[in-house]
Amino acid sequence: MGSWEILKADFVTSAVRAEQYPQPALPEVAFIGRSNVGKSSLLNSLSRRKNLARVSSTPGKTQTLNFYQLEARRQSQAHEDRAGFYVVDLPGYGFARKGQANKDAWSGFISKYMSESEHLHLVCQLIDIRHKPQESDIACYQWLLENQLNVLLVLTKADKLSRSAAAAAVALFKRELGLDEAHIMSYSSSQQEQRPELIQRIMSALESGGTKIIAAGKQA
Repeated sequence: MGSWEILKADFVTSAVRAEQYPQPALPEVAFIGRSNVGKSSLLNSLSRRKNLARVSSTPGKTQTLNFYQLEARRQSQAHEDRAGFYVVDLPGYGFARKGQANKDAWSGFISKYMSESEHLHLVCQLIDIRHKPQESDIACYQWLLENQLNVLLVLTKADKLSRSAAAAAVALFKRELGLDEAHIMSYSSSQQEQRPELIQRIMSALESGGTKIIAAGKQA
């Protein structure tokens, strides 16, 4: 069996309420993390589209749920499979410049989406590999587990550390959060060495969640 590859990625819509979510419904993968952790850069890297998601140096720039539709293909000598899904880029948590009212609104529509979506099969929680888990990271991770969500911890900006330092950081997060190899990985949006692994992990989670895989037919 061949490996999955991302063929196509497009921005669909921004939303803060359920009636604004895109139709038709598709399986969903959510990206969440502290502000400026690299969610947009990771999405651009995953899709290999430089400006699919706008990268900002201003913490808290994303204020809505941003839906992107991706199409994946798995090809072997015998046949070709295809699958479509949404990546949902969520507003960053942990920034202090917003007022309490805005924070409450943020946590309200974010938590409502994540706890009530019937199509969410995987949450990729992004954390900067250069820093130890902060309180907001731990609180978010625990909340995700309490809501019985499937979580993959993605340690971003791995290119900023040596290989040995990055491996040590992964080991630290595994100890701190009680993670096994199946629920954590490092990633560099600039180097993209881990891109194939991340795609396979996402697609495995979608398949395990019952995502419909369309067989495109036998090859001649």
